[in-house]
Amino acid sequence: MKKILLTLVSVLSLSAYGQRTCGTDKKMAEFYAANPQAKANREALKDYLVHNDYASSRRAGVVTIPVVVHVLYSSTAMNISEAQIASQIKVLNDDFRKLNVDFNTVVPSYFQGNAADMELAFCMATKKPDGSATTGIERKSVTANFNFDDNYYKTSGLVAWDPTKYLNIWVGNMSADYLGWAYLPDSAGAAYDGLAIGYKQFGTTGTVVYPYNKGRTATHEIGHYFGLEHPWGSVEDYGNSPVKSNCGKTGWDDFCADTPATYYPHFTKPTNVNIYTCISTNNGAMFMNYMDYVQDNQMAFFTNGQKTIAQNTMVGPRASLLNSNACSSTMGVDDVEKSNSINIFPNPAVNYISIASPLVKINEVEIFGNDGRLVKRANIKNETDKIDVKNLPVGTYYVRTYDNGNFIKSMKFIKN
Repeated sequence: MKKILLTLVSVLSLSAYGQRTCGTDKKMAEFYAANPQAKANREALKDYLVHNDYASSRRAGVVTIPVVVHVLYSSTAMNISEAQIASQIKVLNDDFRKLNVDFNTVVPSYFQGNAADMELAFCMATKKPDGSATTGIERKSVTANFNFDDNYYKTSGLVAWDPTKYLNIWVGNMSADYLGWAYLPDSAGAAYDGLAIGYKQFGTTGTVVYPYNKGRTATHEIGHYFGLEHPWGSVEDYGNSPVKSNCGKTGWDDFCADTPATYYPHFTKPTNVNIYTCISTNNGAMFMNYMDYVQDNQMAFFTNGQKTIAQNTMVGPRASLLNSNACSSTMGVDDVEKSNSINIFPNPAVNYISIASPLVKINEVEIFGNDGRLVKRANIKNETDKIDVKNLPVGTYYVRTYDNGNFIKSMKFIKN
């Protein structure tokens, strides 16, 4: 009898440990409760993320996101190595560019045509907000009873670097309830904006523990950061038992036409592909998508519909990341002088603006609204050229300058 009980306890422990849990829905429910205006704007933002034509809003190409990793530790094991951090960045770059080596073995052939290169890449920040050099990693020793879940982003933890310029990732001893969470773009710029993750689920080496030892927890959570929902939607409490009647209800949708509708997360590796689908099909659920709950070695791709949402996030609520140069090498004195020499005049403006650039060649200008949407593109030859802005509504605008396609500087002006 004792042997049977021990076996049962072991099985139950393995079952509980083997289920992925994500705290994003809970954290976003708390965010909306504290920010009613964001909740009121939620449907409009979703409509924009799903339907906007991002290709017309920014130049083509891969966008590289500067990352800062904040390590909060109360033991040697929690103070994860640079190698472990580097292994996670590699996974992110492979997964978001569809370069992961397990793609063909994990994704069934009938779903492979849906797979997308998200055209998003990640680098460790090389510059702090003040311009000084950094490895993109900061560490802090905390007490053994430090409440990571509630305090990671506060002064008792590590305060975020400018969330409009960096993707902040906090790694620490997360509670047993979740593997991690990230905030949707509705909260862009908030003090806690970014990703929080347990030190046993971050990267592919060091302290990681099976079955979350392939870096996919961060891939999943950063999907949320770029606006992606779980395949069954954004419902915080999906209950202890699957309920098929939830199909079609408000909240039970990820707004991606190319991810089959489901009403419950998939754990480990399902043997019945239609166990939680709203409509049974030969192909069944897309449970191997990064946004489901299967273990790391069973998830392997994003879809084209998910790419649309992520890219619209990049030209919308997270457009400020397009202006970040935190991954480039630290500027020397000459570079700083050249950058400082570039200015907009007049500012505020009524009818036109010009770009003063005595030390740097600039031949192309893009103007973005405060919501991140591209509103005007112009070619210029010299600083006497006038860029017509008289038809732009009153407000704040951001100007990105280029020399033959190479980004030079971003500036702000006021339209009166």
